[in-house]
Amino acid sequence: MNIKQQLFNTVESEDLGACVDTSRAHGHNGGDEAQESVKFRIRFITMTLIRMFTRLSGYVHLKQGLECLGSSSQSKRLQHTATHSSSCNYQLLPDCLELNYGGLVMHFDYVWLRDHCRSASCYNSKTNQRNLDTASIDLNIKPSKSRVDENNLFLTWPDGHITRYNLTWLAQNSYEGQKRSAMQPRILWNADIYSSAKVPSASWDKFMSCDEELKNFLNSFLLYGIAFVEGVPPTVEATETATHRVSLIRETMYGRMWNFTSDFSRGDTAYTKLALDRHTDTSYFQEPCGIQVFHCLRHEGTGGRTLLVDGFHAADAVLKQTPENFALLSHVPIKHEYVENLSEHRNHMIGIGPVLNVYPWNNEVYMIRYNNYDRSVINTVPHDMVRRWYVAHRQLSAELRRPENELWVKLKPGKVLFIDNWRVLHGRESFTGLRQLCGCYLTRDDVLNTARSLGLQA
Repeated sequence: MNIKQQLFNTVESEDLGACVDTSRAHGHNGGDEAQESVKFRIRFITMTLIRMFTRLSGYVHLKQGLECLGSSSQSKRLQHTATHSSSCNYQLLPDCLELNYGGLVMHFDYVWLRDHCRSASCYNSKTNQRNLDTASIDLNIKPSKSRVDENNLFLTWPDGHITRYNLTWLAQNSYEGQKRSAMQPRILWNADIYSSAKVPSASWDKFMSCDEELKNFLNSFLLYGIAFVEGVPPTVEATETATHRVSLIRETMYGRMWNFTSDFSRGDTAYTKLALDRHTDTSYFQEPCGIQVFHCLRHEGTGGRTLLVDGFHAADAVLKQTPENFALLSHVPIKHEYVENLSEHRNHMIGIGPVLNVYPWNNEVYMIRYNNYDRSVINTVPHDMVRRWYVAHRQLSAELRRPENELWVKLKPGKVLFIDNWRVLHGRESFTGLRQLCGCYLTRDDVLNTARSLGLQA
């Protein structure tokens, strides 16, 4: 029996007596006419109630249906936004996947997610090279299915291919993750900070035979941009041997290993006894030399101390004090030029780039190109920006010339100095007497390669 029939019977059985009693109270004698009248009224009331119930029932079913529809829709959305573990949730947006993991909210383009698949068919884990042809990926691709477990995100693509990503790997390689992390750990320093750190020098014997000593040396070099090896025999050959432990020598127009005195044998102020202001070398190369090595083989005279200044420390001060000046120095390209016209040496080198080179995603400075001796004619800057550039350059120069930022070191036979030429500026005070210096440039990539092979972040 359906609910409508139950209602009809209930109303008819329970209300019939009441209607009859009401009829009697109004003087009806229970005749046929009265009975028919009562039955008519009962049926009328019953049908009215049934219609009301039907409307109510329809509203209830409609409401339940809408709630069910909303629940279904929300369920489909929560399929991607519900928390799948204690620290991860995600959702598929129209143009990207949004991932919240470890307190970091990240966004990944769908083409990027397909392109970086590390499955065996897409990536060669033995050679660490990509197999997938990026140009073959549909630029409108979206995953058809997705899920996560405690450590991984799984994406199924329209062709059925499944990509698995480790969540930590995604966090490390996301734009948002890179933006808040440094490419290379470093300690910005002035003279007091470096002196107080009491950074140990490497010992020649251990440096040449023990990887742990080499690792400690490179760790200091990466953190501060300078490092020393002591106890090296005061010869060009021993100095070259020490450099081989770290990197490959970068041969330039100055030769492979240079060994010089103040005889002005080259058209450069360095080949004199004059004082040299702080600067970086080879700013006139399109890619300046990465590492510079100095070893004073002998000095029979006075003066000649080496000046070292952390260029990144000075740049950071400009950024904090006047961000617009930092922006100018990191965006305006400037020419540096070296012209040598001697009987045995003729060279004309031009390097172009901003004074400060930064990674655009996190504003981290990775190279400073500062050399007032070799800066060429400023003809790459529009006239309405020239004065602003000079103001910014003046501020940086003032920071670089603060006495508290100057670290003075006396080089002596047996003490080899390695300088990050992309970071630390060097100079010297004038000197007297015979001073013989040897050294070379090293390829930056190979220094960093050695550091990474020993487990350092570089």
